[in-house]
Amino acid sequence: MELALEKRGGAMTAEIITMQVFTGLSIFTILMLMSLGLAIVFGLMGVINMAHGELMAMGAYATYGASLLFEAYFPELMNLYFIVGIIFAFCATFLFGVVLEKGLIQFLYKRPLDTLLATWGIGLILQQVYRQFINPRPVEVPTAPWLQGGLQITDMVSFPYSRLFIIGLAIVTGVLVYLLLYKTRAGLLIRAVTQNRAMSGAAGINQKKVDTYTFGFGCGLAGVAGSSFTMLASTAPDTGQAYIVDTFIVVVFGGVESLLGTIASAFLIGQFQGLSEYFLSGSMARALILLMVIVVLYFRPNGLFATRVRR
Repeated sequence: MELALEKRGGAMTAEIITMQVFTGLSIFTILMLMSLGLAIVFGLMGVINMAHGELMAMGAYATYGASLLFEAYFPELMNLYFIVGIIFAFCATFLFGVVLEKGLIQFLYKRPLDTLLATWGIGLILQQVYRQFINPRPVEVPTAPWLQGGLQITDMVSFPYSRLFIIGLAIVTGVLVYLLLYKTRAGLLIRAVTQNRAMSGAAGINQKKVDTYTFGFGCGLAGVAGSSFTMLASTAPDTGQAYIVDTFIVVVFGGVESLLGTIASAFLIGQFQGLSEYFLSGSMARALILLMVIVVLYFRPNGLFATRVRR
């Protein structure tokens, strides 16, 4: 009898740990998508964008808008709304990023404190816009019919299809970002400008154009993160504020100029948070994460991975 109880208790523990690992993967997807955008904006361009969290919220609200549009005018196509919502989210935040770079950021390069304060102010303005014109309360996006339910492994272990989808989306996005940066001419121009501005300028590359579209692309990735976030929780005007600090931690921990380091850092922090929250409180888990980051940065000040960049 006691042996059977011990086996059952061990099985329950393994199942709970499995679910926490899956929770860590869910955290990883949001951190990775947010951090990829910030790694491009902050790591490659050197712009401290404190409005990055609000761009994530913009992507979430764009997905919410897509759901309302399909519910009202195309209810028979609700299966497609989330895919369209992801595209809406990327396009909306990409265009906003392009306008922001053209109208403000381009005048603040190499002025990090001014950039920080300006983008922080933009973030506050966006929060107020969301409260005034969308909804001051949290809004929820309906789960697409094909994402409802889950993959039942055991009586206690079930993987929701919505979370499996956003994990797949994060992986596909990571691969596409890598291919864009390292296998295309556009990526070659981005790396040339960000790694050696003097030489790229001498080679006749239009640096202003590259800066604009690179900043817009980084903002667009934040929008995709926001669209994915709608599958995990409701969206409020200040939702992005809960993730901006974690996102900067991920980028710095992985190495500010390294996309590989950003992905690895997001995975480590997501898994550590998911597992530690089972044994500890949420605040204690975050404290341990910060302690781990501080210890690693003490021995590796440039992060887990570092790329040499000439500004």
